[in-house]
Amino acid sequence: MLSIEHFYLLLAAFLAYAGWRNLRERRYAHAAFWGLIALLFASGQTVLSASKAGNPLPSQWAGAGVIALALLATRMRREHIAEAPESERLASAQRLGHRLFLPALVIPLLTVLVVLFGDHIVIGGVALFGKGSLTLMGLALACVVSAIAAIVVTRQRPLQAADEGRRLLDTMGWAALLPLVLATLGGVFAASGVGDAVAAIVSSVIPADSRLACVLAYGLGMVLFTMIMGNAFAAFPVMTAGIGLPLLIQQHGAAPAVLGSLGMLTGYCGTLMTPMAANFNLVPAALLELDDPNAVIRAQLPTAIPLLLVNLALMYWLAFR
Repeated sequence: MLSIEHFYLLLAAFLAYAGWRNLRERRYAHAAFWGLIALLFASGQTVLSASKAGNPLPSQWAGAGVIALALLATRMRREHIAEAPESERLASAQRLGHRLFLPALVIPLLTVLVVLFGDHIVIGGVALFGKGSLTLMGLALACVVSAIAAIVVTRQRPLQAADEGRRLLDTMGWAALLPLVLATLGGVFAASGVGDAVAAIVSSVIPADSRLACVLAYGLGMVLFTMIMGNAFAAFPVMTAGIGLPLLIQQHGAAPAVLGSLGMLTGYCGTLMTPMAANFNLVPAALLELDDPNAVIRAQLPTAIPLLLVNLALMYWLAFR
């Protein structure tokens, strides 16, 4: 039976490999950074079990680890990491052609298949997938299968996948953790009552009995919070707890699935427009060595603004049908 913990351990092994490679190259801050994250992933289930048993010490150690990561991030610097010569990469791309896209297409295709049919896959009377988020397990499995497919298509040695993954990880640096950290921040905000405060403020400012006003407040609030916090994952629990659930779903009868999906997509419009989403907007500009650090944002604005308007219209039209 596959569980999400198996994939966490696999991810921890990859991060530990990245840390070991950096240690060999005397990049000590990078080595400690990835090694500490590997330890946190590998011990995550143990920490969770200990916390459920009433022992707060493991959680405190995890918190100390997060603080240590923040300190280590200040010591991390982007440096050139050797890769195959450009002529060799160009020749490989010409040889493989469109087959290069096959491993990437495996990820969304297999993820959707697992979500749709994963509950019905039984081997020897045992369900293939254990309890937990089927979407997350499907995505993790798809990434593993995609890596294997890439090795087969390119006919490279298996360790090359880990080497290239490590190179990309070190190129992005600490920004690779932003989606995870910001999603956690959103959960913390929701648990600390920020959503209730937002609901009180919005109710006092807009006419809560107006369906249109609540939709606009929810959609634009998702965009604004996303731009401030850098990720829609962080904004979603706050805005849904503050506006989506009490005003749109409970008061106006909006469909939760439609509202949630369109609300998250609306938040991504804010991701396209903010430098706070460093891993999406600033890191690509740095990797491409663009003169304007905000060039990616400027290129995305003509898409973000019309998409925002379309999402608001769809939310108002579809969520209440």
